[in-house]
Amino acid sequence: MADSDKDKPVDPHLDPTNPDNRLSVQRRAADSEHAAKILGEIPERSRPDQPVAPRMRKKAGKGLVKEVGSTGHEWDGITEYDNPMPRWWLWTFYATIIWAVGYMVAYPAVPLVNRATQGLLGTDYRQEVAAEIERFDQANAAIQTRLAEVELAEIPADSELLNYATNAGGAIFRTWCAQCHGSGAGGARGYPNLLDNDWLWGGTLEDIHLTLQHGIRDPKDGDTRYSEMPHFGTDGILDRAQIDQVVNHVLSLSDQPHEAGKAAAGAQVFADNCAACHMEDGTGDRTQGAPNLADAVWLYGDDHATLTRIVSEGPFGVMPAWNTRLSEAEIRAVATYVHGLGGGE
Repeated sequence: MADSDKDKPVDPHLDPTNPDNRLSVQRRAADSEHAAKILGEIPERSRPDQPVAPRMRKKAGKGLVKEVGSTGHEWDGITEYDNPMPRWWLWTFYATIIWAVGYMVAYPAVPLVNRATQGLLGTDYRQEVAAEIERFDQANAAIQTRLAEVELAEIPADSELLNYATNAGGAIFRTWCAQCHGSGAGGARGYPNLLDNDWLWGGTLEDIHLTLQHGIRDPKDGDTRYSEMPHFGTDGILDRAQIDQVVNHVLSLSDQPHEAGKAAAGAQVFADNCAACHMEDGTGDRTQGAPNLADAVWLYGDDHATLTRIVSEGPFGVMPAWNTRLSEAEIRAVATYVHGLGGGE
């Protein structure tokens, strides 16, 4: 070895004495050995292969039989043979094609611009579905009329009405309400939990029915239930220090981590700006949808940053009114279902 090679520094990533490289070095050696072995075991063959014609050979008890010929295609030592599919499989495949063409001619199948071809049999699946819906509507017409006309307070006492309203209301809820409140009605951040007993606008059957009818802050309904929290920060009503103080005071109402000095100063800010809606003790007012700030239930979150944003910008959640989308019987059904989930009052 030349002196220049001895003096040349060894690459630490390739040095086999380096424990960190031992596994890598061993793996590379094994890969090289494996590759050499594979190359040594592959027999030499002409390129490209030529198709091999079928040959006849004698099979015990069957006389002469034809051997499968080669297509001439080969890759990595694997030869492709010219072995056709069984006749029964081919005829079955052809039969499915004929059946598909016949079905396409007989039944609605080919989509056009505004509709699909109806087929020679004149089948109309839309009409069949509409007729089935109409049949069920006629079967339920009597009990739906009763449900729409009876006093709300009488529904829980009538076992037949209660059973129908609960099942029908559950189906309506999963169709129209689960997107926001969840399939189990547990809600999400910004969407109320309907399973607990904390209600912004009241949890009686009558309150729920009214909320469903006219929604919350729905601009399309003149009788919607409406309230709006002031934007104390963006409108310049309070400065940043005052907002920080009142946020700490709100956190103290539910015994959450807060700065006592700021909370004490925020009590006066709260009394001057917030008590008119949330009450002096922070327990809220359902007549105007003002939440209770003294419990552990929070619609948008209970961390300092979230409360600061709410005080500064003011939340403005909207629930649509359902009186133009659902019938009175359907609204009563879903109100009964929600009321019976366990959180209704």
